[in-house]
Amino acid sequence: MNIYVCVKHVPDSAATITVEGTNRINEKITFLVNPYDEHALTEAATIRASFPDAEIVAVCLGKPAAENTLRSAMAMGADRGILIETDQPHDSIFTSRALAAAIRTDGRPRIIFTGKESIDSEGMQTHFRVAARLGMPVATNVVKVAAGENDLEVECEREPGTIDVIRMTMPCVLGAGKGLNTPNYPTFPEIVKSRKKPVRHIALSDLAIDPPDAGVKVEELVPAVEQRTPRALTGSAAEVAARIVDILKNEAKVI
Repeated sequence: MNIYVCVKHVPDSAATITVEGTNRINEKITFLVNPYDEHALTEAATIRASFPDAEIVAVCLGKPAAENTLRSAMAMGADRGILIETDQPHDSIFTSRALAAAIRTDGRPRIIFTGKESIDSEGMQTHFRVAARLGMPVATNVVKVAAGENDLEVECEREPGTIDVIRMTMPCVLGAGKGLNTPNYPTFPEIVKSRKKPVRHIALSDLAIDPPDAGVKVEELVPAVEQRTPRALTGSAAEVAARIVDILKNEAKVI
């Protein structure tokens, strides 16, 4: 069983991000595996435990520095990696074509995992586009997987408290949600072993990807500015609680 996990090289959410020019960030910060992809890697490793012949391949589209993210993915259980090298960012339309092309040329996947979204662009489209490109069924925000020889049953959280149960044939694409598992972070020996695992480098031009008819381009990045106006709430505990509920309902509109 070949299991592919598409991973993204993203900025650490705890890093201080500064904008350079109009649409780039200063990349002299910590990058890591997209957190949703960590759930995908952990689940892939869990499935492999039931299928001894299974191989996990981590695939990433990114700059040469993204090999560090692939090494992290291999420390979490991937057997080898594929880095599709590019010198510029790409939208989900082009990214999905590159990932699908690399997977198609590498082998015959039974399951393709991704995170349900990335923490930088939050597009939530790549796994759908990869599935469409490869002609496979797809499920998103997957929180449980029961894999068989030729099919699997997944549970997907559609909204809080609502779970869809879907039976899917293989090959298929699954977008991992946070409820799927607790990521299995690597030990030091696993990190050391990952340095010896193979990474195949592919030039983006070698994939002969058909240019899409549509695309998304970031024209401008603007630092987010938080403006907070603290207010003191006085009165009894019941009065303060009632005021908080009123603010959440009528001002913040979150309940």
